[in-house]
Amino acid sequence: MEGGGGSGAAGPSPSQSPPPSPSPPEDRECCAGLWELPVERCERRPECGRCSRPQKVCLCPFLPIHPLKVSTCLYIIQHPAEESRVLRTVPLLAACLPPDKCKILIGRRFSEDRYPELATVCRNPSTLILYPGAEATNLEEVTLGSSSPPVMIIIDGTWSQAKDIFYKNSLFRLPKQVQLKTNISSQYVIRTQPTNTCLSTLECAAVALTIMEKNKNIQETILRPLQALCSFQLQHGAQIHHSKEHLLKNGLYDKPMPKNKRKLRRMELLVNNVKI
Repeated sequence: MEGGGGSGAAGPSPSQSPPPSPSPPEDRECCAGLWELPVERCERRPECGRCSRPQKVCLCPFLPIHPLKVSTCLYIIQHPAEESRVLRTVPLLAACLPPDKCKILIGRRFSEDRYPELATVCRNPSTLILYPGAEATNLEEVTLGSSSPPVMIIIDGTWSQAKDIFYKNSLFRLPKQVQLKTNISSQYVIRTQPTNTCLSTLECAAVALTIMEKNKNIQETILRPLQALCSFQLQHGAQIHHSKEHLLKNGLYDKPMPKNKRKLRRMELLVNNVKI
């Protein structure tokens, strides 16, 4: 940059301290042996090819023997941060369904040029996207067409991540927007939810498929591995995570309150049981 200090200064300014003196020879001799020590490699535990859990804590005994027979195809739009979470639920969901009925796309931005198949799906009149809001229709009230198999898009991520993906990808505003009208509490008790009725991706899919396929056994089957996962974690030291709504209402929220006015307003709405 013209007029800047650049790197052409001849030496340190008076305010700079002199460079440190070299270590004494005896110190270098003591440390020399450290470089010869073997480095222990950090290897990941072998994972089960079906449930993606470590083999020692495999959840396959709780999965259906054969994938569930469903006509609905799920497209899971997964935020990249979810892929690295240890206790994620999408692998369990995928293990319950045939591969061609549960397709997972990972990313933040989905353009028509890069995802032509997804663009075609979003333009399909039989496609629904599960995202709550004022413009969403309750899934129970939607009449599914019989001309082609239904498709459901579900966004996998935290609420802020899901909101970012939904509103910053125009493709996801093409399908009919639906929501679940349910008062059931999440069984995913090893992860904090915003409210008592917020559900994990697996739970949302289980409820949605039960409605769309008109088969109550689907929900029970898909929830079984999630229940086993939470039970195992609680038996080995994990704590039950109450929702943020529960913590705020009972004076148990021990984190600093946000300074951002919008976030603070959202927390006030949770306390007052206002749907957000």
